[in-house]
Formats: sequence, C-alpha cells, structure tokens
Amino acid sequence: MSTRAVFVDRDGTLVEDTGFLRDPAGVALYAGVGDAVRRLRLADWRIVVVTNQSGIARGLLTRAEYDAVERHIDDLLSREGAHLDATYVCPHYESVTGPCACRKPGTAHYLTAADRFGLELGHCVWIGDRASDLAAATRFGGLGVLVRTGHGREEEAHAVIAGQRVVDSFVEAANLVLTT
Repeated sequence: MSTRAVFVDRDGTLVEDTGFLRDPAGVALYAGVGDAVRRLRLADWRIVVVTNQSGIARGLLTRAEYDAVERHIDDLLSREGAHLDATYVCPHYESVTGPCACRKPGTAHYLTAADRFGLELGHCVWIGDRASDLAAATRFGGLGVLVRTGHGREEEAHAVIAGQRVVDSFVEAANLVLTT
C-alpha cells in the first residue's frame, strides 16, 4: 500500500474555475487531467482532492449541488480509466461559520487522509492554483507545485518565494511527480 499521496485542489487545478460550480453540466476537466490521474495511480500514488467550497456556507450552492458536481467529476474521470482515492471538502467560511481547521491552509483534511491511508506527509505532493493549496507542503516538508491555470498566474510570485515549483498545468505537475 502506498504511503504517499498527491493532494490536489479541485477548482482551477483539475477543472476550470467558473466560480461556485453548482451545475454538473458546467464541469470542464482541463485537457489531459484524466490521463494524468490514471498515470499517477498506476505509479502507486494516492490521489486526494482537498477543496474549499465557501459557497456552501454563503448559500451560493447547496451541499446536494456540490455532491452532484463531485459525482460528475468522478464519472468523467472514470470514463478515462482514472479515479480519486478520496475527496475532502471544507464547506465553511469564517465570516459565516467561524474559524475551522479544515479550510485551507488548515491541515485537518490532510491529517485525516494521512490516518486513513497511512500516508507519510513528508513524502507527499501538493498541487494547486493558490498559495493556500500549497501551504501544507511547507508545513509537512513535501513538494508544492503551483499550476498556472485558475488563479495560478496571480499566485506565482508567492510560490516562488516559498521555494515551490511552478508549472503550466496539472498534466505538467503530474509529469514532474512521475519523474522525480
């Protein structure tokens, strides 16, 4: 069993960030994502999505709408022979629900996944389009990879300052993981 995982942000990393995605018909995987996920799994990497979804707390989408989108993403990946090991969502927003430990850059979901899958967090990789997606890499000693999709171009300077890698897409990030 693998003791390493790739923790991936959802919106802006795996799928186009359209803002509070609530309709499965609006889901668009970035090109090559399914194949990249499949190749990572074949190389014995766990794939764990950790996503902030403050729109739930703010009433911009319901949990049922979020769940329908997740099922559709899983279906799209399945059609390409790929699957995720787990998805963890933070539905909170501090000004509405108060602070929580699961909203990135919080680490609650990473620790839960580590317990569930027997992961060594120092051997894990974090991929996302925001600095908050990669903060755990600094905290636990793993590799952080910023993608320039989504909000990545706006966040690139933060990643460089933090010593994290920057690539154009999730596919390039997966290739980096597979060759290091």
